[in-house]
Amino acid sequence: MEPEIEDKTLELMNTSVMESQNHVDDLSPKKTTILTKLSNGPVMTGSRKRPSEGNNDKEKEHCISLFDQWSETDQVEFVEHLISRMCHYQHGHINSYLKPMLQRDFITALPAQGLDHIAENILSFLDAQSLCSAELVCKEWQRVISEGMLWKKLIERMVRTDPLWKGLSERHQWEKYLFKNRTTEVPPNSYYHSLYPKIIQDIETIEANWRCGRHNLQRIQCRSENSKGVYCLQYDDDKIISGLRDNSIKIWDKQSLECLKILTGHTGSVLCLQYDERVIVTGSSDSTVRVWDVTSGEVLNTLIHHNEAVLHLRFCNGLMVTCSKDRSIAVWDMASPTDISLRRVLVGHRAAVNVVDFDDKYIVSASGDRTIKVWSTSTCEFVRTLNGHKRGIACLQYRDRLVVSGSSDNTIRLWDIECGACLRVLEGHEELVRCIRFDNKRIVSGAYDGKIKVWDLQAALDPRAPASTLCLRTLVEHSGRVFRLQFDEFQIISSSHDDTILIWDFLNVSTNGQSEGRSPSRTYTYISR
Repeated sequence: MEPEIEDKTLELMNTSVMESQNHVDDLSPKKTTILTKLSNGPVMTGSRKRPSEGNNDKEKEHCISLFDQWSETDQVEFVEHLISRMCHYQHGHINSYLKPMLQRDFITALPAQGLDHIAENILSFLDAQSLCSAELVCKEWQRVISEGMLWKKLIERMVRTDPLWKGLSERHQWEKYLFKNRTTEVPPNSYYHSLYPKIIQDIETIEANWRCGRHNLQRIQCRSENSKGVYCLQYDDDKIISGLRDNSIKIWDKQSLECLKILTGHTGSVLCLQYDERVIVTGSSDSTVRVWDVTSGEVLNTLIHHNEAVLHLRFCNGLMVTCSKDRSIAVWDMASPTDISLRRVLVGHRAAVNVVDFDDKYIVSASGDRTIKVWSTSTCEFVRTLNGHKRGIACLQYRDRLVVSGSSDNTIRLWDIECGACLRVLEGHEELVRCIRFDNKRIVSGAYDGKIKVWDLQAALDPRAPASTLCLRTLVEHSGRVFRLQFDEFQIISSSHDDTILIWDFLNVSTNGQSEGRSPSRTYTYISR
């Protein structure tokens, strides 16, 4: 302790002792001893005072009057000096006394300082359960949450980050009340408070429908006179584009399911396609790749490179990869729909290359030679081979570190692309697994047995999960081989050798006397002329 503080401590204690001499008859010998020890040196922590007899009020008042005359720094150092001389149970009492004094209701205090926005910003990070609890703290907290529209902000945060929430906002029309400034058009906070549990209920219902296989079914019959089968498709909210065995591309209205347009030009079956907001790119058994204007249907470009059928293709960010029955993979630079140049040909497979996928790091290909090969996207150099399937591989999808593949050995395999390890084998299909897609929750596969299976992806990635728990549902509606499928949080759209496109809707499910997993379908038939 600094000499000045030590002097003040002794002054305060000696003054108290001197005044106590006037009341020596009332001051216990034990108390006198304690004060003397306090002035001369530290007290042993094991020593305890007798309970106060309530006759030292004058000494307390004098000590307080002197204490009040000191600076804040001196006061703190003096209290520290006193506390250091106390025993453990006294420290406990002081701690209990200080705790409530140190607590601050900053949510209530900030608006009083004109800082409502800071209080709102702090509470805006809460999840729904915490926000409910915060509303019950006091009226001021409830006011901050209400005037800050924090339930609205929570819903907006979920819509921005979760595709399921975004899809529900669009389909149920409450997105029009989001992402707007505070105006008369925006409902009060109570609207969003009551909306939140309804959204949660919708999500739980959708998840239950997926698990139980409850769906509404819509069926597009797109048979033609001379051939049968829908080999490929892709969809968005407005349309479905399909490639058919009859050499045509048919574009369907997603709502009415009517055929809007037929694109012709290929001289062989349309085996694969992909489109974006500008173009449709198709690959055919006529060995060509064609580029079409997505709006007008005009052919913009025809690429002639492969010697046999073009079995699959992908394009993204100015790069396109095609693969063929001729065992090769072609990597293309797409400067524009009319300016597409061959960058590199990848050779290494010993049989037809059935499928390709890629991102900025890797190109992944699968072949009838039973292997999956990984190539560098930037250099087009070979990286590694994934071995494990017993027969040819018909389909795969690649994202992040995960590759999921389907084979004519009737199995699905999950792979870590970085180390090449097979993480899980899924068994259940009775014939060749022809198409496969996955998202963060599910794997959906279609096979030549006519069945579509829904698998739990997270369980499949857990080595402790029993194999019997992995397949959530098997959907049986197609009467022929399933060729292609795509799905999102609300639906699966699949195509088949039976010349149909099926829309499995897990959102708008009628429960009027429906048996589990089956729903009545409405059928639309298109007869080509």
